[in-house]
This record gives sequence, structure tokens and C-alpha cells, in this order.
Amino acid sequence: QVRLVESGGGFVQAGGSLRLSCTASGRTLSSYTMGWFRQAPGKEREFVATLSRSGGSTYYADSVNGRFTIWRDNAKNTVYLEMNSLKPEDTAVYSCAADAGLYVSTTPDRYDYWGQGTQVTVSS
Repeated sequence: QVRLVESGGGFVQAGGSLRLSCTASGRTLSSYTMGWFRQAPGKEREFVATLSRSGGSTYYADSVNGRFTIWRDNAKNTVYLEMNSLKPEDTAVYSCAADAGLYVSTTPDRYDYWGQGTQVTVSS
């Protein structure tokens, strides 16, 4: 069993930056493919970024590619999402997830464990 806890969300003006953290307890995150997803009010959950077990493979949604970066710190058992050049359309609840599979995935159903989410609000 893996428990994931996100932090780092908040309120920021357009063009600003935030760093989200996802810290795990119960298991080592290096055993999992990790992903970040987001959900805005009235919209479906949306893939943001994913990172392989080794950390050597990443994949991003087109809407965030070049602005967001996902990486992990195994010593801290934490995965991060660095978000730069934020836009109002990035406003959502951001959740991290862990997948016991071997390959990166953009599909929420592939992920086995989820955090509770952290709110990110970007003002124009």
C-alpha cells in the first residue's frame, strides 16, 4: 500500500511558478511509474506528466510541454512537478499517482494509488 500526499499548491499570477511535491509513505516511489493529473471544475481529469521508474523517461501533455518538469528525488521518496509560465487555464486540482507497471502511461485507469490533490489557482 502506498500513501501519497501532495503539497505546494496555491494562488499565483499568470506567468508565475509553483513547485508541487508528492511524498510517499509505505513503499519506495522508485518502484513505481509516477504521474501528475489535474481536474478543473466541470471538466474531466486530464493527464499532465509522467515519469518512469528509473527517471529516465518522461512524457508531457502538449498543453504543458516546455513549461512543466517532472522529476523524482529517491532519497526523499518524493516526486515533483515544477510549473513555470503558468496560465489561467492551468487552474485545477493537481493529483499525483503511482503505477506499478513498467512503462509510462497517460491513462488514469493504469494508476494504482492516488493522492488527495492540491489546488492550483492562476489569476489573469
